Amino acid sequence: MLKGGFIMANNLIINYSRKGENYVNGSIKSLDKGNTEICAEFIKTAVGGNLFEIETVKEYADDYYECIEEAKAELNSGARPELKNYIEGLDGYDNVFVCGPCWWGTYPCAVFTQLERLDWSGKKVMALMTHEGSGLGSCESDLKKMCTGATFGKGLAVQGADAGKSEAKVAEWAKGQV
Repeated sequence: MLKGGFIMANNLIINYSRKGENYVNGSIKSLDKGNTEICAEFIKTAVGGNLFEIETVKEYADDYYECIEEAKAELNSGARPELKNYIEGLDGYDNVFVCGPCWWGTYPCAVFTQLERLDWSGKKVMALMTHEGSGLGSCESDLKKMCTGATFGKGLAVQGADAGKSEAKVAEWAKGQV
C-alpha cells in the first residue's frame, strides 16, 4: 500500500486499556473509553494495521484503588493473568506497537501474558505508554527482555489526561516508526 508517499508495512497494535475509574490529573474520573485505547486508535488511523485488545478473563476491580492493589500484587508475584483471546503468531506483521497504561512502572501483567507467547524474530517493536506522571517507566527495557529477536523503535509516553488531545503527537510518532 502507498500512503503519503511511503510503503506501509503490516502493523499490529496490541493494547490493554482501562475503562471506568482512572486517575486523571490528581483525581479519580470515570472514562467511557480508556486512554490507551484512544492512543491505539490514533496509531491505526495514522499508519494502518490491526488492533488487538487484551482482555483478561478475570476482570480487575471497578474501584480504581482496588484495581491498583490487584495490579501491584500481580507484578510482585510475576502473575500472568489468563486472557479471553490470544494472538497465536506474528506472521504477516513487520511492526508491533505495544500500548498500555503505566501500572507500577511498567505494563499490566496481562500484557506480558500475551507477549511471552510470541516469536519476535525479525519484528520491530515500539512501546506506547499512557501515564499520569511516570512516563515510559521500565516498559522499554521490559519489552527488550521479552521480545527476543526483535528490533526496537523509540517509545512514546502520553499523559493519560491528554490522550484525547494527542492525535497529532501520536500520529507523527507512529509514522516515524514504520
